[in-house]
Amino acid sequence: MRTNIVLDDKLIARAQKLTRIKTKREVVHTALRLLILLNEQADVRTWRSKLPWDGNSSEQSRSRDRAN
Repeated sequence: MRTNIVLDDKLIARAQKLTRIKTKREVVHTALRLLILLNEQADVRTWRSKLPWDGNSSEQSRSRDRAN
């Protein structure tokens, strides 16, 4: 979808410097992807400790320690 938007030049320049992304378009696309990802993660975090789990956390911890 093609659109025209007014961008804050200082924000774009800072984002390009931090990410080494060369184009404004890619900065905006990357920012949108990150915004979506962060919000999706927040949605998942709302389920933390609310889903039933049938297992042994001590055993799971030991198996994880053995793997490392």
